Amino acid sequence: VQLQASGGGQVQAGGSLRLSCAASGRTASIYAMGWFRQAPGKEREFVASINRSGVRKNYADSVQGRFTMSRNNIQNTLDLQMNSLKPEDTANYYCAATGSSGSYYQIRSMAHYAYWGQGTLVTVSS
Repeated sequence: VQLQASGGGQVQAGGSLRLSCAASGRTASIYAMGWFRQAPGKEREFVASINRSGVRKNYADSVQGRFTMSRNNIQNTLDLQMNSLKPEDTANYYCAATGSSGSYYQIRSMAHYAYWGQGTLVTVSS
């Protein structure tokens, strides 16, 4: 499975951006997909995840209510709509995929995901 993330850019605080991730290869093996982010000097952290059907979504507390994740299994794409952006949202954003379901804690762990895309940089200025 190969993942290609896009959509990053620079925006002012309060603005919006939409990230996309295109999956290719053995996409039928993907169960859950997720977004993680890594700010300069910090560890990579969980942002959101979604299961195969798109019904089960999980968000980090820091983005709950501002970010919305969606998935298109026909086009094999994953989107992250980010609204009300804050300077603390500045980071490289990575999409990830796994062939496994997982617990509340597992889906928030980088170790749960076997496939990773390259990062796309989001910069939010105050």
